[in-house]
Amino acid sequence: MSKDDQLKAFGEQVKRLRKQQGLTQEALAERSGLSARYVSRVELGNVNLGLVAILQLASGLGRPAAELFK
Repeated sequence: MSKDDQLKAFGEQVKRLRKQQGLTQEALAERSGLSARYVSRVELGNVNLGLVAILQLASGLGRPAAELFK
C-alpha cells in the first residue's frame, strides 16, 4: 500500500468515526484543538499527520489512537 493510500485509509477511518458520533468537521476540530480545514485535509488524505495531531484527533473522538488505524 502506498503512502497516499495509507493517508486516504486513515482519513476515511477518521471520517467514519466522526460520522458515527454525528459530529461535523467543525465540532471534531473544536474538540481536538485543530482547525476545521486541517480535519478536512486529514479526511481527504491530503496531510501527513504527526503523532500529536493523531492523539488530538483520537481525544476529540473519545477513542484510543489505535482505533484510527483500523
